[in-house]
Amino acid sequence: MPVISQDTTCQTVLTTFETTPGVAQDLMEALQAAYAEVISQQPGFISAALHINDAQTRIANYSQWDRREDYQAMLRTEEMRARNRVINGMCKSFEPVMYDVEGVY
Repeated sequence: MPVISQDTTCQTVLTTFETTPGVAQDLMEALQAAYAEVISQQPGFISAALHINDAQTRIANYSQWDRREDYQAMLRTEEMRARNRVINGMCKSFEPVMYDVEGVY
């Protein structure tokens, strides 16, 4: 389970996926499978959460990693490169962005 704290030293990655209502559930299932079968098993993985908006046009993902390099290494694995090609085909766009926690209220 994600723990959000200013005291954390982990790398936070927020990814937004723009999709369509007709594809959103397929995309969610692909993301859930990627986390269950591959991502959560990678070195440095801490936690993640997936969210979908009411209109089913956007999926947001919050993930935490020990280090930035752990996240980047996961993206470079052959398995995730193949999965991301499929995921990309279900999206208008997706963008992972690395963040630092600056405030928790």
